[in-house]
Amino acid sequence: MVKVMAVYDEDPLYAGRLAEYVNQKETFPFQAMAFSDLEKLKEYGQTHDIEILLAGENVREKAKEVKAGLKMILCDGEFVSKEEAKEEASVYKYQSGDCILQEVMACYCIAPPQPGLALMGKSGLVMGVYSPVGRCGKTSFALTLAHMLGKSQAVLFISLEEYSGFSKLVCGGYEQDLSDVFYLYQRGDFNWLKLKSMILSSGNVDHIPPVSYGEDLDQIPPEEIAGLLRKIAAESGYDRIVVDMGHMGKGAVELFEACDVIYMPVLDDMVSMAKLEEFEEYLKEADERENRSKIQKLRLPVSRMTAHRENYIEQLIWGEMGDFVRKLLEGGYER
Repeated sequence: MVKVMAVYDEDPLYAGRLAEYVNQKETFPFQAMAFSDLEKLKEYGQTHDIEILLAGENVREKAKEVKAGLKMILCDGEFVSKEEAKEEASVYKYQSGDCILQEVMACYCIAPPQPGLALMGKSGLVMGVYSPVGRCGKTSFALTLAHMLGKSQAVLFISLEEYSGFSKLVCGGYEQDLSDVFYLYQRGDFNWLKLKSMILSSGNVDHIPPVSYGEDLDQIPPEEIAGLLRKIAAESGYDRIVVDMGHMGKGAVELFEACDVIYMPVLDDMVSMAKLEEFEEYLKEADERENRSKIQKLRLPVSRMTAHRENYIEQLIWGEMGDFVRKLLEGGYER
């Protein structure tokens, strides 16, 4: 059953645009409906259950006539009085759509009617990116892959790097990150709605902000990380989950179990080839035949351009790496 989020504001253009933005988010577990007329909203509410009602500050009193599971006020100002905050939840109206949805979902998840809500459908494909070799372009490839896939599919990017560069290259200023997701998962309190309240978007790709403190990754057994990946793939509604595995040592093998495919960038210098041989010998000794069959080795292009931090993702997409990934996805890459 589709859950409804109603957007009610005297400005039909604002209500319509916000509802349209919500409905473009394929993995958002609500269908948005826009209203600027109270009577039409009340009439709709008589035949449909409104799970969330976002009401403009100019229709605050009128919105009290509408039944909804959660009501939030779209405030014109950034601050509300303590008395108003106690009476009803609110969110700043003139901020990015992603920020509005994050705050709405965070409020909704305080006491969700159905804690186990999942987006049903086929399980998403988990695409791991790993290499025992350093400085091989792994993260740049993973980011490019995610954004290229995101042009036509719902994609979630997860970085398991200790220092991912996310806050500098992709998106800064987040309050919750992957450590919080693991905390929820480990105590059995994880569900898709709570995850959605932590996700940030960059272009056409959703991200779980990576850990702020690298040592947090050392506290989580690899098998639990694999379990979380499986749960996200099964319940989130994403078509593809791209995972930048980072340098996890032999613990990466546990994550291979959760992956459908593993892209492994390699280099041809003597030291890199020796490292790769050692890793392959370990897989053979551990009898990891199934995991070995998932691995596709890649020799990534060496960029000849001078990259700039600003618009780095766009530079990847339209540079040598983007051309490489297009060819890979079209099946034209030769090992």
